[in-house]
Amino acid sequence: MKYRPIYYDTETTGTRSDKDRIIEIAAYDPVEERSFCEFINPKIPIPKEASAIHNITNEMVENSPGFDEVGNAFIQFCPENAVLIAHNNDSFDKPFIETECQRASLTLPSWDYIDSLKWARRYRPDLPRHSLQHLREVYAIASNNAHRALDDVMVLFQVFSKMIDDLSIETVLQLLNQTKTLNRMPFGKHQGKQLHQVPRNYVEWLLSSGAFDKPQNKELKLSFEKLGII
Repeated sequence: MKYRPIYYDTETTGTRSDKDRIIEIAAYDPVEERSFCEFINPKIPIPKEASAIHNITNEMVENSPGFDEVGNAFIQFCPENAVLIAHNNDSFDKPFIETECQRASLTLPSWDYIDSLKWARRYRPDLPRHSLQHLREVYAIASNNAHRALDDVMVLFQVFSKMIDDLSIETVLQLLNQTKTLNRMPFGKHQGKQLHQVPRNYVEWLLSSGAFDKPQNKELKLSFEKLGII
């Protein structure tokens, strides 16, 4: 089956999918060159600190439909063979979509997903940062209205197209699903050190703090386990 890439992004009332809500969702289908973008009434207040990031206010969404309606429209927008691509998908967008669908009693199709942040961290380790806006600058893509869903989606489409070059979506999925053993510490005060040189008490602190429970640190945990450190 040939996959159809669908680039998407969500804006929310906060960072916790268990208590916060999606207030905007956008998507772009590069095959048919069509887009989707809708505000959502979250039925809870949007905190000022969240509005300061994405510039979406309570007044902007008060007359918008709820997630049950917008979520269903989003599902209809995405084809059955879709691969949904988002920046920080595994830790943010996907958990929000899944939780909102559960609340609204919507059946989420069994799509495949690609986290472009995970791809950037794995295949562009030469870069000091991997935020979408930093990648935009690296690939000389014009600036946009950052942190608004559709604008970020269009930047992501351009950035990811450059990052994967002529690789097919099928190949990208296969590469991301391969387990990779890391050799060096990718973050923190011991960034760049060989893993066997990282102090054991620091590794134990990461373990107790839940850092290894994050999807993006799965490979790091596996690498420490292979070294017998945890």
